[in-house]
Amino acid sequence: MNTREAVAARILELCKARGITPNGLSNIAAVPQATIKSILNGESNNPGIVTIKKLCDGFEITLGEFFSTPDFDTLEQEIL
Repeated sequence: MNTREAVAARILELCKARGITPNGLSNIAAVPQATIKSILNGESNNPGIVTIKKLCDGFEITLGEFFSTPDFDTLEQEIL
């Protein structure tokens, strides 16, 4: 799993846990549906921390809580 896949998986996990759709998340987080779709489909090379912070606000969690998962803890270093 790479970073983009881990971000997408975490968003889907949080949506499922809260019973909301990605479109519903778009509304509560004030992030365009197209942006969320591109993240979930792996089309976004770098979702950006500002976007992830808005999603966290929509989920009512901190950035730390978003990234505090085994998937992120076990990611390999990505050298671009």
